[in-house]
Amino acid sequence: MNADDAVFTGLGIVAPNGIGHEDYWAATLAGRDGITAITRFDPDGFPVRVAGQVEAFSAEERVPGRLAVQTDRWTHLAFGGADLALLDAGAELAGRPEYELAVITAGSSGGNEFGQREIQKLWGQGPQFVGVYQSIAWFYAATTGQLSIRHGLRGPCGVRVTEQAGGLDAIADARRAVRTGSRLVLTGGTEAPLSPYALVCQGASGLLSGDGHYRPFDAAAAGYVPGEGGAILVVESAAGAAERGARVYGRVAGYAATFDPPPGGAPGRPGRPPGLRRAIELALADAGLEPGDIGVVFADGHGAPEPDRLEAEALRVVFGPGGVPVTAPKSMTGRLYAGGSALDTATALLALRDQVIPPTTGTAAPAPEYEIDLVLGVPRPAPLRHALVLARGFGGFNAALVLSL
Repeated sequence: MNADDAVFTGLGIVAPNGIGHEDYWAATLAGRDGITAITRFDPDGFPVRVAGQVEAFSAEERVPGRLAVQTDRWTHLAFGGADLALLDAGAELAGRPEYELAVITAGSSGGNEFGQREIQKLWGQGPQFVGVYQSIAWFYAATTGQLSIRHGLRGPCGVRVTEQAGGLDAIADARRAVRTGSRLVLTGGTEAPLSPYALVCQGASGLLSGDGHYRPFDAAAAGYVPGEGGAILVVESAAGAAERGARVYGRVAGYAATFDPPPGGAPGRPGRPPGLRRAIELALADAGLEPGDIGVVFADGHGAPEPDRLEAEALRVVFGPGGVPVTAPKSMTGRLYAGGSALDTATALLALRDQVIPPTTGTAAPAPEYEIDLVLGVPRPAPLRHALVLARGFGGFNAALVLSL
């Protein structure tokens, strides 16, 4: 491990099937599902009636009142995740040079619940009833800004808006920040897309599950189920972590991002491999690894036939038919958008720690033509040194992250 390697020293998970990394990990290994009937409003007439809900999360218990009224639920979830991550890392921020502390998160749809509430006031009562915080609470950079203010993180701050790929892109930016002098970075992402307004917007894609089931890579896959939550992680330089005696979960060994033009959009280069496959190959090259070095792939696992087919094809070409164990534990939480790949990264780090691959649930069996070794039903012990996390964002974003012990 090199002194300037970006290493993970703290995990802060706020997920539909567990709050805190140990509770979440126990639930995931047990195959405990966090997808339930939507309870926050009457979902009749909406594209889906089930979702991954973080029902045990209470903003009143975890967010100071003065901040709770200024911010949306997605930022509340990030506050909770950041507190858990810093506690897990044993990171005392007081007394540290504040310009060496950074925060880079992923954002996607922003403050849905807050925005809907204020828009309803505008339409129903008039502009004088709209709260002053509407101008900032909905904004996709709100979480980064609020975490920066709350914890005194005045170093490099940013947000990646690439939907599901955003968590990996934000972690890559955290690695860059560490390499250029930041001593500690809060990174990752959360999402809270379960308001009526947000669900209507999501339904326009046509990718939500029409039957209420989320079955990645299954022959009967009919779309995905949305969810809320995610993970905030503490990233430090290897030298800085060693200096303070911090426990290290793993390091960022490689990363790559590519883009696929939308159908009917700008043409790609003739003969160029699909974007996800290129992202995998470039991330492996960045890590200095061969396909055979990877012990597990945490798949994007879209749950719709065409995206699943394309991902399975990329895995088959790079690793060979059934050449690497594949898992998609997001089947227990739903797709969390900006929080999804950050949660997958935290899950992969726990898999490396405990040398076990968590299962995919909901899927009966992968479609035979995919030729992937999908871990189903129960955890699979395995010798793991390197894991690959994949993510795709709506609109053509691809990202691949290699994690190593």
